[in-house]
Amino acid sequence: MSLLYDGDKSYKFEVGRNLLDIIQSNNLGMESPCGGKGLCGKCKVKVLSGNINPLTNEEFKFLSRDEIDSKVRLGCLVYPQGDVHIEFLDKKNTNHKILSDGYMPNFEKKPLLRKEVYDIEKPTLDNNIPYEEILEKHFKCDFKDDYYLLKDIPNIFECEKCTGVYIGEKLIGIEVNDTQDKLYSVAIDIGTTTVVCSLIDVKNKCEISSESEINPQKEYGLDVLSRIHFIKNKENGLETLHKLIINCINDLIKKLCIKNSINESNIYEVSIAANTTMMHVLLNINPMSIGKSPYSPTFVKSKNIRAKDLGIEISKFGSVYLLPGVSSYIGADIVAGVCVSNLKETDKNVLFIDIGTNGEMVLSKKGELVSCSCAAGPALEGMNISCGMRAGDGAIENIKIGNEISINTIGNQQPVGICGSGIVDAISELARVKLIGKTGRIAKKDAVKDNERISHLSAYIVDENKKRRFIISKLDKEISITQEDIRQVQLAKGAILSGIYALADQVNMEINELDEVIIAGQFGKHLSIESLVGVGIIPKELKDRITYIGNSSKTGAIMSLLSKDIRKNMDFIASDINYFELSTKEGYERLFTDCLKF
Repeated sequence: MSLLYDGDKSYKFEVGRNLLDIIQSNNLGMESPCGGKGLCGKCKVKVLSGNINPLTNEEFKFLSRDEIDSKVRLGCLVYPQGDVHIEFLDKKNTNHKILSDGYMPNFEKKPLLRKEVYDIEKPTLDNNIPYEEILEKHFKCDFKDDYYLLKDIPNIFECEKCTGVYIGEKLIGIEVNDTQDKLYSVAIDIGTTTVVCSLIDVKNKCEISSESEINPQKEYGLDVLSRIHFIKNKENGLETLHKLIINCINDLIKKLCIKNSINESNIYEVSIAANTTMMHVLLNINPMSIGKSPYSPTFVKSKNIRAKDLGIEISKFGSVYLLPGVSSYIGADIVAGVCVSNLKETDKNVLFIDIGTNGEMVLSKKGELVSCSCAAGPALEGMNISCGMRAGDGAIENIKIGNEISINTIGNQQPVGICGSGIVDAISELARVKLIGKTGRIAKKDAVKDNERISHLSAYIVDENKKRRFIISKLDKEISITQEDIRQVQLAKGAILSGIYALADQVNMEINELDEVIIAGQFGKHLSIESLVGVGIIPKELKDRITYIGNSSKTGAIMSLLSKDIRKNMDFIASDINYFELSTKEGYERLFTDCLKF
């Protein structure tokens, strides 16, 4: 057994494991957006001493000469042969910019969750029937299959009143005394990147508070395929990811309870919207079939599950409702968005897009629903980008190129990297001033020098080791956009744009026949219309038809808690959305190639 030393702390490990695996298994907080496959270059760590393997070819792609000289390595590609001393490069930045709110449509509020108060009829010597028979008469049900209800009965008969807790017509629990003023539920959006949790006052039919966190599973992969890869290749990988999300949910619920001075025992229902992979992991069900042909999930229908069976800490007889999905890559989060956007009932042609790692979209042709999902990849969220980072303090989020380069950072901090909206902004600007052409290639420094209109920008172009980059900032550290960064964004924009055209073709519609484009989700809200169109993610002819609705996944989860009709409608919507695989569409490869051009 060997030891990993981090400062004055040490951790045991067996030789044969890579450094990233050792660090993550000890919960030391190292992210690996690509899932430890050596593709993103984000698991940088300084190896101060120890017997380790030589630098790999992959590491030379991601490490600068200064980093190599400073003993920086990629954790996923380092295999210690004995004791090793490390030093982390940066503290974890937990101050992330998370979108928790979204457009809320008008709807009739008729919650399924309710309470009824009863006077308790006590047995007498003349009528000393069992307690359970008295309650069965009151509640018109039997307790033969519910041990937890049965166990509470003696306490109930110590009081004069009791309160029945119902979801619809189903009695889920009985409480001592009159507790009808304490009736809460929680709506949760589990995103691949973030988790947002809202506390709902069911009696007053309103949202009263929300909390959010970065999804802790991100350390094991930024996108769902990376996490499926982790589950497949790591012992107890599924259990690890399952526990992380359950603990995250419980932490958020606890924060909401403390903030609003309520008890977890007064939360009786949780509604969850998430993509299909996140739903599988939440239930501790292996999602590996989602990641391989023919991409069939284990389940997509809505579910009602006891909270205690999942380890979610609310009322002991609380229930968890999972919204329905459509397929492996059109999940409950998208069904929620379709419901919020009223796509089934519209008499217009409307495109709904959740721009992110998975790039899900639904097209409504006057109520006819067709959907697809495109592998946009993590570049649009700041990952697989040389200077990319999450949307946290110091991330460049807005860029303008004029006589000089103007930037804005989150929190008005010194720039430390560039997040997704900043990358899209930057490439949109580079295309606008003709520093990149239709193929995405950065113009040569000499050619820019000779162009009077943009000659002043030649100073920002660097050719080094046959690689070209454009410098965005040189304040504390150089932050630049490389040719490979542009390629990553190009692939993402090509995937989304080709998906839009493919959907339109599927219902025999021309792009200019679209009346509205709805952008949903955490990332989409932070993208300007100019950048979306400038990069070519959205066709330019649709520029004036774009609207943002924010976190429609959480909004849909809230609506499902406050309306039994909405809940029923979501099942209908999910069954009515037609899904097709882009890869099976004739001519798709040609379409995708055409959509790569700026």
